[in-house]
Amino acid sequence: MTVTTKTWKEDLASLVDDTGINHYYTNGGGDDDAIEMNKTRIDEFVVVGDEGVVVEEPFKDQVKEFLKASGEMVLELGKGCRDIVQQSFGDEVKFVVKKCEDNWDKVSGKLSFMNDYLPEDRDPAQAWPIVFFVFFIALSVLLVHTEPRIPKIPPKEVYLHPPSASRVQLPDGRHLAYHEQGVPADRARFSLIAPHSFLSSRLAGIPGVKDSLLEEFGVRLVTYDLPGFGESDPHPGRSLNSSALDILDLADAVSMKDKFWVVGFSGGAMHAWAALRYIPDRLAGAAMFAPVVNPYDSSMSKEERYKTWERWTSRRKLMYFLARRFPSFLSYFYRRSFLSGKHGQLDKWLSLSLGEKDRTLLEQSRFEEFWQRDVEESVRQGNPKPFKEEAVLQVSNWGFSLADIQYQKKLQGKGILPWLKSIYGKAETEWTGFLNPIHIWQGMDDQVVSPSTTEFVHRLLPGATIHKLPIEGHFSFFYFCDECHRQIFSTLFGTPQGPIIIPEPEQPSTEENLDHNSTQTNLEEEVYLTDFITE
Repeated sequence: MTVTTKTWKEDLASLVDDTGINHYYTNGGGDDDAIEMNKTRIDEFVVVGDEGVVVEEPFKDQVKEFLKASGEMVLELGKGCRDIVQQSFGDEVKFVVKKCEDNWDKVSGKLSFMNDYLPEDRDPAQAWPIVFFVFFIALSVLLVHTEPRIPKIPPKEVYLHPPSASRVQLPDGRHLAYHEQGVPADRARFSLIAPHSFLSSRLAGIPGVKDSLLEEFGVRLVTYDLPGFGESDPHPGRSLNSSALDILDLADAVSMKDKFWVVGFSGGAMHAWAALRYIPDRLAGAAMFAPVVNPYDSSMSKEERYKTWERWTSRRKLMYFLARRFPSFLSYFYRRSFLSGKHGQLDKWLSLSLGEKDRTLLEQSRFEEFWQRDVEESVRQGNPKPFKEEAVLQVSNWGFSLADIQYQKKLQGKGILPWLKSIYGKAETEWTGFLNPIHIWQGMDDQVVSPSTTEFVHRLLPGATIHKLPIEGHFSFFYFCDECHRQIFSTLFGTPQGPIIIPEPEQPSTEENLDHNSTQTNLEEEVYLTDFITE
């Protein structure tokens, strides 16, 4: 046997009196002398055999020793935690521990038969924690890998369609894109203009309304893109006053010579309210569907303000807070959601909580197809500014209160007697402002616009007619509901009379044509003879 140079592990082992573990290695044969010659006390990982060969301990033994050491560490950690708790809480914990220890002894006594399954050289207090720990890890891995994996469908890309809108030039030089449905202008009994809501476009109008229904009632429906949306040019200083003027200019440009109706759904109602305030003389009436109001309207009480946003999600409240206080932050959120170039879910993008009937509607394929196409047109310009302007308009000073649309005016005559009556008696008043019909449809299961909003509107506008819809949500009555659309038109316009019939110019009969031609011939002959005689 040759003498070999000690390795660093052997030097380290030599510094310890006794490692407590002896390994024996025999290089062939069973001779006792050979065994004694090759018996070597080594460290836990290597042995030195014949001819100075260094042999590593099998991996299996290393794992066993590692688990044993881990069990000892867990046991010592538990003892240390127990000592800390006892030192911190004193006798009360000792009493609880004693009670638990007695119960534990009973339980462990009943389960002691399981120790027979352990190796003889393993302490149960060390082995069972390791067994349960490994069992827990294995079970977790199995649960993770045995769950059915649903393939993740990548979000659909936003597709920008070729320009398709009709456009008119406004007096200030901007172009406004619009879409027209229903009967032609010269045959329309009723004309409607509909500004769209947030994250929508001119394609919305009354979603799903049939051309046959418009024809039956003789309705002409015109919808348009708000400034900066769709194919409309942006407005550098947009306000609700300018929005009302845009509606007026559009009506003149598309030959709406008579009064027309304005339609407002959700956020689009903000622009309809502005039309009622600033151009009341051109409006025949208003049809509102779950209309928004300014949550900071000066006429709104504290209780009414609370009821207005009590159903909003936390994220939507945050968006309104940012729009009012820090509007520049909205661009970040918009670029990460509907301006990201990917389609997403409506409720997440708009931070909406929806009722049962709304959720059922959103699951329909026709709604999804319409929604995606409408969004694609809305974000065509890829600029967050018009969306930010729209959000800020909802929560900022509108320039008017809903109370300014219809208000009571005192009647004061000339002379001393009317003056004395106004002082000592009850003054006579009259309602003035916009006095034409205002119809409001409100779903009572609407989670977006609280039904209490209509109560606030009715308090300020007692002339408005409120239609409460018991089981309807925010979208379910206005979107893709043929029966609902018929009900709306019947309420607004009464019995359907169809479009206006334009009489065709009368054509003269054949006999009249012959008489006319004969008379013309005779006249020509008389003129000829007269000229001949004169010459």
